[in-house]
This record gives sequence, C-alpha cells and structure tokens, in this order.
Amino acid sequence: MAPTITNVSSEAAFDAALVSSPQVAAHFWASWCEPCKHMDSVLCELAEDYTQVTFLRVEAEEVSDIAERFGVSAVPYFLLFKNGKVVDKVEGADVAALTACVGQHFRAAPTGQPPGAPAPAASAVEGKPVLTARLQQLIKAAPVVLFMKGTPDTPRCGFSQKVVGLLRQHGAHFNSFDILSDESVRQGLKQYSQWPTYPQLYIDSEFVGGCDVVTELHETGELKDLLDRASHVENTEDARVRKLMNSSDVMLFMKGTPQEPRCGFSRRVVEALNATGELYGSFDILSDEVVRQGLKAITDWPTYPQLLVHGELVGGCDIVTELHTAGELKTTIEEMKSRMQKAA
Repeated sequence: MAPTITNVSSEAAFDAALVSSPQVAAHFWASWCEPCKHMDSVLCELAEDYTQVTFLRVEAEEVSDIAERFGVSAVPYFLLFKNGKVVDKVEGADVAALTACVGQHFRAAPTGQPPGAPAPAASAVEGKPVLTARLQQLIKAAPVVLFMKGTPDTPRCGFSQKVVGLLRQHGAHFNSFDILSDESVRQGLKQYSQWPTYPQLYIDSEFVGGCDVVTELHETGELKDLLDRASHVENTEDARVRKLMNSSDVMLFMKGTPQEPRCGFSRRVVEALNATGELYGSFDILSDEVVRQGLKAITDWPTYPQLLVHGELVGGCDIVTELHTAGELKTTIEEMKSRMQKAA
C-alpha cells in the first residue's frame, strides 16, 4: 500500500489532525519550490516506515494562518508534534536532519505488523556487524550498483524507473538489488549511507545519491564522467565470471545458497549433488546481476541453476535431475573432472 500524506487546506483540518493523532509530522511547502518536491519524496519514504505517524502536507502560502501561527517563514519547513505539542522542527532541505529527527521522536512500525504492535525480539534482528559486511559485499559486487524498488525491467516506483533509464541512456552495466525483497538490507542501507530514500546509486563502492542527485549529475554531465571512470572495471567482468566458473572443480550457480535455496529448481539440484557426496562450490546469482547475466552469455544457457565442472556446463535442473535419477550424476562429474585434468 502506498504511503498516505494528507493535504491540509484549512486551519480547522490541521487542528483536527493534531487532536486525532498523537504523532504528527507536517511539511510546509510551496508548489514553486524545487527543494520541497525532493523533500516530499523523502517524506513519502518515511511515511512507509512510520505508519503510525500522521503525515501532513501544508501549502504555506495557501494556508498562511497555520504558517504564521508556527513561525514558518521559509519552505521547506517541518514540524513534529506529539500529543498536539511541537517537539522538534527542521528548516530547509536537510534530508539527514529530517530523518534523524523523525527517528528520534517516533518509532518505525516493524514490517508486516500493524501500527502499535510490539517490536520483534532483538534476537530476530540481523546483527549489525553481519549486516554491514553483507551490505559491503553487495556494494562491492560491481563497479555500478543500484539499490532500487523492483528490478531494472520491472521498476516498482517512478524514481527507480527514472534512474534505471538514465543509467541505460549512458549504456552503463550495473548490478541492481531489489530492496523490497529484503527488509534488513532496506533498513540497514539507509543507516549505512545516511540516506533515507530509494533508489540509491553506488559507483566504485562510493555512494553517489538518490534520484534527484543522479538526475542533476546527468544534467551537468558529471554522471557520464563517473560512469566512464568505472567502465575500465567493467571490462574485467567477463574475466571475473570465468574465474568464478573455475573457482571450484564442481561449481553450482543457483538462486540462494545450498543451506537456503530460493527456488525449487535450485533445491532439487542441491539435493541431487548432496546425494553424490561430491564437494562443490556455489554462487548465489541473486546477489550479483553482472554474474547472473554474464554466465548466461558464456554458457549459452538461459536459466538457473547451472552446474559446471571445471568451468564446463553440465546442465540445468532437468539434466541434473535426469542424471541423478539414472544413477549417473556422480559418474558424469567424475568423468568430466578426469577428462579435463588430462587435457590440462
């Protein structure tokens, strides 16, 4: 469900909102002000996380009585209320300050729980060191990484769609990660980058910014320069995929991990391999879009999982399952290993 921000057009409606909700965040804005548009997108993102807070949008010049009452003389301007009383304010387009302010005074509702429900036990939350390491791995997975809502082919918000379009306009090769698929990454990356909204673009492991920043860099020509500097690394991606293909004698490229497969086909291949007693390496293709697409091109095989022996494709789920059912999977792997060792 899309976040709800209520447009307030009268002082009476504003006062009614303060009475009916114990937690209120009000954005005083103007239609002609570009920074207000950017901060409104930030507010929408915050509204997704703080579902128990009432978010208001007040056009300062149209409802001047409210603006004058609270001393609002410039926009964007934010007021935070608890039980009808002002507890904090943020002046100007300061994303970090607004995010910190909301986080200080209000508590985000856990995903999948109704407002007011108790927070999950601390043991259920991924440890910060582990999460940080995972975020860094995702950020360093490719020279250009976009954390977005949805996928490049199916964006699930207009801002993500716009950044994908700009990257493609420059012919950039990039990894993407759907933050809607992993709440730990979604919340953790906000703290890691100190940026509360999505999409978020990283180039050479450095945070570039969100949709507005990327758009501005595109318009000034700086985005092309950043992508060009990263392109020399892109030329090594084919070599990186081939190195992964040969990182173990037997290598399984799958969705998820052998311990936690993320599709039924991958699970079936894992079970078949485990039954042979063969040692094998694995790679989660969901974690790296460059590897996912690059391997398809190299093996000329369009689906996952893919089982390789010494870098040579054995096949996908159907072939591996057929070999396993016939009792030939272990023999096939051993024969391929022996043949390639002799060739070497």
